[in-house]
Amino acid sequence: MATTKKGAVGAEVISVKGAREHNLKNVNVDLPRNKLVVISGLSGSGKSSLAFDTLFAEGQRRYMESLSSYARQFMGTMDKPDVDLIEGLSPAISIEQKTTHNNPRSTVGTVTEIYDYYRLLYARIGKAHCPNCGREIKEQSVDQIIDAVLSWPDGEKLTILAPVIRGKKGEHAKVFEDAKKAGFARARVDGIMTDLDESVKLDKQKKHTIEMVVDRIVLKEGIRKRLADSLETALNSANGIVIVLRRVPKEGGGEKDYTEQEVFFSQKNACPDCGISIPELQPRLFSFNNPFGACPECTGIGQKMEWDLQKIIPDKSKSFNQGGLPFYNPDSEWASAMFGAVAQAADFTLDTPLDNLTAKQIDFLMNGDEKKVLRWVYQKQSGEGYSEYKRPWLGVIADMSRRRSEAWSEAQRERIEEKFMSVSECSSCKGARLRPEALGVTIGGKNIIELTALSVVDTIEFFDKIKFSQTELQIAAQVIKEIKARLDFLKNVGLEYLTLDRSAGTLSGGEAQRIRL
Repeated sequence: MATTKKGAVGAEVISVKGAREHNLKNVNVDLPRNKLVVISGLSGSGKSSLAFDTLFAEGQRRYMESLSSYARQFMGTMDKPDVDLIEGLSPAISIEQKTTHNNPRSTVGTVTEIYDYYRLLYARIGKAHCPNCGREIKEQSVDQIIDAVLSWPDGEKLTILAPVIRGKKGEHAKVFEDAKKAGFARARVDGIMTDLDESVKLDKQKKHTIEMVVDRIVLKEGIRKRLADSLETALNSANGIVIVLRRVPKEGGGEKDYTEQEVFFSQKNACPDCGISIPELQPRLFSFNNPFGACPECTGIGQKMEWDLQKIIPDKSKSFNQGGLPFYNPDSEWASAMFGAVAQAADFTLDTPLDNLTAKQIDFLMNGDEKKVLRWVYQKQSGEGYSEYKRPWLGVIADMSRRRSEAWSEAQRERIEEKFMSVSECSSCKGARLRPEALGVTIGGKNIIELTALSVVDTIEFFDKIKFSQTELQIAAQVIKEIKARLDFLKNVGLEYLTLDRSAGTLSGGEAQRIRL
């Protein structure tokens, strides 16, 4: 092959003639090929104009022109830079020196797409364990499901649901049509009980969950056959999945005083000891960016804004009347009347320094007692007459939470959060960001979050040492190959010390550049 100055292959230099892009003034320059070249100069001298807006732009433009017309229609066109001639130029890439992502959800694993392969790997060959007792979860037969339901107290009212659609976009008109033909009369659509005789119209752009009501029964003697028939109908309708909605009476409550509990059963994944079932293992179960897999408490962030007692009571030596609770104005008729009732119920006064209160009194002040009904009277703002209030005392934190949610502007809400709240690790997932069912799935004894906590070099060692079965390799060989290739790349560019759970926003400019490669 010929070696010429004009052709890129074999050329020794990149020759630029008459570059006039932006503030360049007819620049002529020869740059050595296959060398590390640094373009330096004063601010505004044209360094970026030469490197990015001339060399890179022309290299990119020539590459795009070499593509088929079909491919170019998806990529758009690029203008030719203001330059007379560039010789010896190859297709080029450009990497800006900036932080990769400001999104708190972005990590090294998500940016490099290694975490996407992890999710696929855990969904395909992960071993599920009970999030409560840690026992490996096996298939659950219909008889086991029936026995679990019959173990609940007699008299409980149950609704048996068949989840035919779970978190999928669409109008799902055919689902409702088929359900009516199959004899179903009602369904729970996005948490709301709906009569199928009525026209059900869903937003096709939003995700929906549709659960057919199979039966409503009361647990009692002789109910086993009907329960078995209903459960089998639900399991057959929803591909081996059934939800039993329990009405559990509250202690000491009346007939209408109950809580609703959803119990999820699957013929594939259930703990025989605890009766806990987990959803089918899918990649989205391991995504903290998806409501299906994210911790329900922190929505996949791993942190939460929590009320900070030290900010709520910054100076315990003060009483309420001295401003000991700065969220409330002690001169307010309403606040004085309300806290006067609280103080009377807990046996202290509004002039008592808060550090003199017992732990029990502080707990009552902060967290309240829903069984304790307080009464207070305060003068109306107009000055004409008085108003009487009678309600359970739920505590300062509940009252502040209500006022935060009812804030009239985002700015007001942010002021409340900044002054009285702090960011802390999510108490539910302990910073792991995923729901318990996802954290119970392991490969080689590690769940997906524990694996991302390893450094790149330790992760490479983990995959080198782990012994996959022949079946597992048949299922996941290509996924494992992709993971290893990406890990090896990170090691080769000097990032072997990074962990995949590291936030992308904490990377230095150089680390971010190498990851973007």
